Amino acid sequence: MRKSALSAATLVIALGVLTACGSGSDQKNTAPNSTTTATVDASTQPAAKPLTAGDAFTRLAAKVPSARLSGAVTADNDPNHLLGRPNQYTSKITFTDSRIKADDVAGAEPGSVGLGGAIEVFKTAADAQARADYIQKVTKGIPMLVEYDYVSGTVLVRVSHYLTPTQAAEYKAGADYLG
Repeated sequence: MRKSALSAATLVIALGVLTACGSGSDQKNTAPNSTTTATVDASTQPAAKPLTAGDAFTRLAAKVPSARLSGAVTADNDPNHLLGRPNQYTSKITFTDSRIKADDVAGAEPGSVGLGGAIEVFKTAADAQARADYIQKVTKGIPMLVEYDYVSGTVLVRVSHYLTPTQAAEYKAGADYLG
């Protein structure tokens, strides 16, 4: 009898040790603790969808109802050959503005900023600002090429000089919600 009592006691101790070891190492069978729920591995989180020029135009057009999408720039039709190049825009669209008189833009190339404008999106805010600075520098002495340029984060909104300053200010106000 003494042998069976000792065997039973040994069995109980062995089961206790196995149960104690198992509960600490198998966390999927236990409720999560604060350390487990507070730690998030950023590499497994989905990256935020980058803003595209099309997305930016949708937001901008909600603020400026006279703007109409006129085209999406691709690597095949980009007149500047900048799309996707280092430090240049990653997406671009062009738009028209119904307040611009047809006589003012007669003969303008489709997609011309003079018809309304363009939205260019860059990887970094510094790249967007550098592009705006470049455009302003190049067009400064050429009245027919002057335009309004508004940078908001990684987005550059280019607006036709045929719009009045008050009309162009609507685009500036809309651009403030893009970056």
